Amino acid sequence: MTIEGSDINVDMRVRLGTLEFRNPVVTASGTFASGREYADFVDLSRLGAVVTKGVSLNAWPGNPSPRIAETASGMLNSIGLQNPGVEAFCEKDLPWLAQYDVPVIVNVSGHSVAEYVAVAARLEQDLTVDALEVNISCPNVDEGGMAFGTTCVAAAEVTRAVRAVTVKPLIVKLSPNVTDITEIARAVEAEGADAVSLINTLLGMAIDTDTWRPKLARGVGGLSGPAIKPVAVRMVWQVASAVSIPIIGMGGIMTAEDAVEFMLAGASAVAVGTGNFVDPTTTMRVVDGLEAYCRGRGISAVKDLIGAVKF
Repeated sequence: MTIEGSDINVDMRVRLGTLEFRNPVVTASGTFASGREYADFVDLSRLGAVVTKGVSLNAWPGNPSPRIAETASGMLNSIGLQNPGVEAFCEKDLPWLAQYDVPVIVNVSGHSVAEYVAVAARLEQDLTVDALEVNISCPNVDEGGMAFGTTCVAAAEVTRAVRAVTVKPLIVKLSPNVTDITEIARAVEAEGADAVSLINTLLGMAIDTDTWRPKLARGVGGLSGPAIKPVAVRMVWQVASAVSIPIIGMGGIMTAEDAVEFMLAGASAVAVGTGNFVDPTTTMRVVDGLEAYCRGRGISAVKDLIGAVKF
């Protein structure tokens, strides 16, 4: 609802199914680790939620270096979901996160359906974990990741299998590297996903013109940052028209105005990713900026932005 006056108290709360966030701003998986590295710069308790780096059944070493390259208005990465495995994560990271009053969403990765299920089943036992985000969209691993997110059959299979072992809210992270992202969104919704997050990185490549070699050791990697924002906003808008479950929108969010775009397109929450590398306080600037945006326009609840784009 829009009302007159700039001194209103803005209700910043949003809901994703049974989850309530104090505001719409969360962290994008893979850009915030589990929050420990950012705690000197960011008050984690002011975030809508912390979304952790991808967690797999066993430790993954990641890809060889170089695995990051700057591009115009963005960056390429080919980290390869490096992580110590779910047991180490549960022993070290979850107890640390438990001290903060913030929902914890754990990103789940796997080479196979069985690995996704095993990780989800282990996390189901931990009360610190408020929700799972199933990563079927990472372009930087040879098995798993995007391999499960580019066909409706595979996306549905993973979602169905994970849904069977957890009662926690289930978010599925979608890949933009598909012909029609709405088909994938419908497939995971039908198998019990409570929400979807999009977009993950676009598959890209950069070549060094001095050495004539790819700038990434793996050749290709995931493109993120402001360069992909128009694609991400378009896909969020399309998916919002195709499913009835909530959306976490992401892809190049650097400012509050960027976040507003995603919410107008249909996102209930937004995730800051690459912006965390440019300025570790980006999430806080977006939170404050969203509230100021609403207050300046007499909007009493930030949720009123969701899907309000006009044609």
